[in-house]
Amino acid sequence: NSPGAGRSFLVLSESLVSDTLEAALSTGGDFAEVFAEERTSTGAVTLNGAVERASWSAIRGLGIRVYSGFGAVYAYTNDLSRESLVKMAKEASIAAGEKKETGFSGSFERLKFSGLHPIEVYPAGKSKREYAERLRLAYEAAKGVSALVTEVGASYGSYTQNVLIANSDGLWAEDERTRTRVIVEAIATNAGEKQVSTRSPGAHKGLEFFGEIDIEEMARGAAESACRMLGAQLCPAGQMPVLIDNAFGGVIFHEACGHSLEATLVARNASVFSGKLGTRIASDIVTAIDDGTIPNAWGSLNIDDEGTKTRKNVLIENGILKSYMIDKLNARRMGLAPTGSSRRESYEYAPTSRMTNTYIAPGTDDINEMIASTEYGLYCKKMGGGSVQPSTGDFNFAVLEAYMIRGGKISEPVRGATLIGKGSEVLLDIDRIAGNLALGEGMCGSLSGAVPTCVGQPMIRVKKMTVGGRR
Repeated sequence: NSPGAGRSFLVLSESLVSDTLEAALSTGGDFAEVFAEERTSTGAVTLNGAVERASWSAIRGLGIRVYSGFGAVYAYTNDLSRESLVKMAKEASIAAGEKKETGFSGSFERLKFSGLHPIEVYPAGKSKREYAERLRLAYEAAKGVSALVTEVGASYGSYTQNVLIANSDGLWAEDERTRTRVIVEAIATNAGEKQVSTRSPGAHKGLEFFGEIDIEEMARGAAESACRMLGAQLCPAGQMPVLIDNAFGGVIFHEACGHSLEATLVARNASVFSGKLGTRIASDIVTAIDDGTIPNAWGSLNIDDEGTKTRKNVLIENGILKSYMIDKLNARRMGLAPTGSSRRESYEYAPTSRMTNTYIAPGTDDINEMIASTEYGLYCKKMGGGSVQPSTGDFNFAVLEAYMIRGGKISEPVRGATLIGKGSEVLLDIDRIAGNLALGEGMCGSLSGAVPTCVGQPMIRVKKMTVGGRR
């Protein structure tokens, strides 16, 4: 079962895939691709130490895409019979329009690659009871922090996805992906007010991931954060220096800048960064990277969802825009090569350019000195969600845990803070970058569905930023 080893996909023969691709080009289009998957998922949800739900699910299906010049048609089904696939492929071919010369030989060359993500304990066949019992430890640890902790939720989810990607250029690529994520949420309550804090690590690993995390420490950290925010003052509003901590602090770059570097927008000139390769778009201390090859990282892949090997893409180097994240269709439109950045949630979605593990590279600044040199400002320890307009980069993000900086020292906690700005301006205003790079895991939603991604950065300082507050 090693990736790229040449094993046949569980439900599709090479001849059936070949016939499907030929049918997809029978009356229209100049390129065709199939994406087939089988996925099994398992997990459990607990509330206050009791199991609320245990689940197991399986999906299987195939999507077919036909290019015609710069346009494409996509269709999908979970009926993998020959009759169904050939019929769907012919209908996609008709929808693609005028037939063009394809040169499809009907034969395939199997893509070989070394798997970057060793798995020790596959979720299939494992007892959910054993792992649900581990979740109970989170409840006990969080409740032990304070009587203010009124509710503790803990869950895990793990899945294995087998994929086959084949196209009319003769590519045949198979991959196996197993991911596991654990989530702990603590709610603290006092005098009718509630504060919530969450920890949610994940990895491109199997259930051995449980042995690599300290779920009790996760729970205590979430509970302590929720309790601190209960007694926090309201955040003042205004423009000030802002220090954003590492790991999930990178969500601002991901949302406000990363999406604007995806070819999905760039190819349509709908991004603020369209046409700016080779120009300065950030401070000269900023280097930003999207790397799908980090071993066992949550957002990593051996190959993307078009069968292109993933790679380390330097997006910004010392402030200069060096690369976009590009899928095959948008590579056609832009006249550039694909970068291994094509992703989709499942066979039900056509793929497009997406991030994998995206982060600001480490700098050389000392964290203590960064704080000490800030006379007055805001320290953002934990970031939350927000909204962004990718065509302009305008964003608004909530801060889940924040503290004022006064006289070069971290001072009182504050709540209700938001960060407001424009991604392109924030990049230019980053004036300090520490060396403590860390990644945070999340799910990113876009045109091709929700996919696992990592965001990341060291601690950074933005010399001026608009802070929204309630006093």
